This record gives sequence, structure tokens and C-alpha cells, in this order.
Amino acid sequence: MTSGHVIPAFKKIGELLTDYLAGAAGIDVVNYRISAIWGPLGRAAGPFFPAPQLVHAAARGTTPDLSSLRFPVYAEDSIDLCYVKDCGRAIALLQLADQLSHRTYNVASGRATTNAEVIAAIKKVVPDARIDLPTGLTGQRWYLDIARIQQDTGYRPVYDTERAAADYIAWLRAGHER
Repeated sequence: MTSGHVIPAFKKIGELLTDYLAGAAGIDVVNYRISAIWGPLGRAAGPFFPAPQLVHAAARGTTPDLSSLRFPVYAEDSIDLCYVKDCGRAIALLQLADQLSHRTYNVASGRATTNAEVIAAIKKVVPDARIDLPTGLTGQRWYLDIARIQQDTGYRPVYDTERAAADYIAWLRAGHER
């Protein structure tokens, strides 16, 4: 097994260890592979994707500070963005399920969302937002398969990019900091 970054490497190690320990101890253990979560009470700036910085800048009427990102980002780059309310609901469904068929579940939206989609959604709420990114692509285009969680819990994301951006901006404009 290989991994290009320390985070997925440790997730793989954790899943292997919990699988072994669950079997050895005779207990149920469920691993969650959580995608890129954004929304209220999350990080205002993170190292991997610019959505929070873009939303915060639009809500404040400023340009985004992308200095915390580990690499340059472009409009066409994408990642599996899952709105925090969908993430919370997915975890609750897993916790409350009578029976689960697997030990590992992806908690995600199940689709790749481009930065351009995030920007367009934000601009529907804040048309004059100064949040444009350069065109181009770093090659970051991934998403997580959510078939297992859908089959075992009925989970389906209810926040598309537009609804999530509008909700997040409204939350920030209501006076919340993060």
C-alpha cells in the first residue's frame, strides 16, 4: 500500500488497526473516511481547499487570503466538498443504524465540486464578491464513493453547492465568527 500524503497514510493504518482490534476483541468498530467538510464552526482557512476562505471573504466584502493553502489553487480544481450539515447527518445515520454491513464508510457528497462551482454559488448570494481564482488545473480532482453509506443508511446529501454557500454566508452574516 502506498500513499502520497501523510493523512491518507495514517487513515489506512488506522483502518487496518481498528479492523484487527475489532476482530480480536469481538467488538464493532466503524471507520469514517470524511471528505472536505466546509460550513459553520469549521475552519475559516485550511491547508487543502479554498471554499471557506472564499465564503468568508465574500461575507466580509474582502478578497480571500489563500496563504494557508499548501499549493496554488485554480478555478477548475475540484474536491469532494461535503457541507457540514450533511456530514453531521451522515454520521448520525451511521451511529443510529441498527446494523451496518461494513467497517469503513465514506462520509462525503459523492461528487467532485470545482472551485468555479463554489465561486458561482457564492456570487448568487454576493454578486460583487471579489473571489475569482485563476483558470487552470493542478490535477486535484477527486471524490469519495458513497454507495455503502447510501445502501446501509439511506444517506443522500441535501445541500448542493448553491444551498450550502447561501446557508454558510447567512450564518456568517448573522454575526458568527467561524
